Amino acid sequence: MGDKNGVADFIKKGKTEVVDYTGKGLVMPSCGNGHAHYSIGHGVPKVGMMVGFDDTPQKFLNEVVPAAVKKARETGATTIFGFGWQLFKFQHDMPTRQQLDKICSDIPIYFSDDEGHKGLANTLCLVNAGIMSADGKVLKKEIRGGEIVMGADGTPSGYLKEQAGTYTRSFLDNDKLFSVQLAKENMYDIERHMLSEGYTMYLDGWGNYFFNENYYKAAQQMDKEGKMHFILGTTYEIESWMDIDKALENAVEAQKYSSAHVKPRWVKLFIDGTPESGTGFIDPVYLDGHQGIANWTEEEVTEITRKANAKGLIMHVHAMGNKAVNRVVNAYVNGGKAEMRNTIVHLRNVNREDYKRMAAHNIYATEGMLWHHNSEENQEALPKLFQGEMALNGYPLKSFFDNGVNVTAHTDFPALSHSPDDPFGIMEITLTGVYCEENAKPWWTEELITREQALAAMTINVARQMFLENERGSIKTGKYADFLLVNKDVLTCPVKEIHEAKPAATYFEGEKVFSM
Repeated sequence: MGDKNGVADFIKKGKTEVVDYTGKGLVMPSCGNGHAHYSIGHGVPKVGMMVGFDDTPQKFLNEVVPAAVKKARETGATTIFGFGWQLFKFQHDMPTRQQLDKICSDIPIYFSDDEGHKGLANTLCLVNAGIMSADGKVLKKEIRGGEIVMGADGTPSGYLKEQAGTYTRSFLDNDKLFSVQLAKENMYDIERHMLSEGYTMYLDGWGNYFFNENYYKAAQQMDKEGKMHFILGTTYEIESWMDIDKALENAVEAQKYSSAHVKPRWVKLFIDGTPESGTGFIDPVYLDGHQGIANWTEEEVTEITRKANAKGLIMHVHAMGNKAVNRVVNAYVNGGKAEMRNTIVHLRNVNREDYKRMAAHNIYATEGMLWHHNSEENQEALPKLFQGEMALNGYPLKSFFDNGVNVTAHTDFPALSHSPDDPFGIMEITLTGVYCEENAKPWWTEELITREQALAAMTINVARQMFLENERGSIKTGKYADFLLVNKDVLTCPVKEIHEAKPAATYFEGEKVFSM
């Protein structure tokens, strides 16, 4: 830090690269992503099949699943796994286990939706999970925190919601499906993706998605080899059907994978699902009279928070409905330590009184700023689901800043809802309420924020969330030289051009690790 005269003493002829970026764009701190699933986004295509955003149930059954089965038979896979089907396209013609069985009945099939909150399974997959027997007898009708959807014949249809899906996934051949070697190959793809978009730190929301520790192992190996050029935070996901004390022990044990750039310090819970799919926990209730799915009681989240914080673990809880957010805020206030920076993720709706409580107890809001837009089709559909303000509103932003809440940005990749992953595409949405590729009217404009607020949420605030603010997140004397050369000055350019900005170069700890 300093002027040109001051830097002269540090320049070594033939060894120091001197870059004069005057008038070319913007020099800024590199960005962070407070919650993403790059491990899944890059891992699933390697282990299985991605379903296209516009794929219909018919294409899924006639093309996607047969292709996945063919791939599995050619490679000797013991699981057929996929990701990405869209609820709004499938909900009125949901594929059944019987239809999947006709395509393949001798290898377990599991296809997650694009949010990771719902799944489609064939009969063998359900049999392996102990949900039904091979002769069709129903062995389990419910899984805590989820729903096993029943067909007209009174047996599981193959459609699983929330924790019923995570439970079923736990019985897949996960070690073979996602090996350490595959996880390591995946890590290099993640790094290339992140650095090209300007991210040098991120918190993974599903560190143990495949119910093993291979992602942790691969990250540590990569870092110890000196090949990791970003900071990785990992969460250990605990489901409501698990033995909680044992799961917490496993989360503590996962800290053995810590290294210079790998930080396995977080515990992940799902308090509810998603409001748009009817599984978010809300008040007032949905127009059809139900309230959503709550995976945990307030007392349970309070006790888990108390135990986790006492063990040096930070809470990282998915909560989208206002009732769910309130339950987590209560748990953090009553069971948490303010210095642990316990986090709530997504927060589609927040009760007004909870903003002040979040600020007072240092509860972080990791918000999907990229979702602060909506197609006109979806905007028109919301009043058919929700009552009152929830039919008009979505993800708060300005309210967090106005109330002094630490708000950090996330992309939730690959659960993008057809949204951008890059910081500057997201930044434009937070200023306009519109995604540049959508023909839509601005959504919930009173919650739009400033350019400076958007950049803070994507840089220094993510560093704070990850306890890195003393070494990263801003350009300051004594901090690591993590910064971007951006090809457009996003602080002064026309607002509708911000999404055009790209990193011309990304630097991590003083080393250029990406350039256009």
